Amino acid sequence: MSNQDITVAVLGASAKEDRYSYKCVSLLLEHGYNVIPITPAKNTICGITPVSAVENIDCDVDVLTMYVNPARSSDMKDAIINLKPTRIIFNPGTESDELEAACEAAGIATERACTLILLNTDQF
Repeated sequence: MSNQDITVAVLGASAKEDRYSYKCVSLLLEHGYNVIPITPAKNTICGITPVSAVENIDCDVDVLTMYVNPARSSDMKDAIINLKPTRIIFNPGTESDELEAACEAAGIATERACTLILLNTDQF
């Protein structure tokens, strides 16, 4: 499977170039992945119109990478589980024991890591 066959959703994506979530979208695109930025903001991110919420994604997602804090993600637990990504990456500051346990119980693999480091070290 090539990178272009893998869809990665970035929850908490930002159009602000200094944000890690923006850098994540940019780097995923550089590596050839299909990227879905998720944010209620209407600004395009790296030329992509974002999806406003997890439940508005209408395709299969292989990886969900988290850039929202646990207080925000706990409200999205059902939508995240219903999305059924193969894997969820909890970037630093997004870790949630409750959400991780719920995802793992639903058969979704979770990982605490930095997506940017994983991409830059060929471990993604």
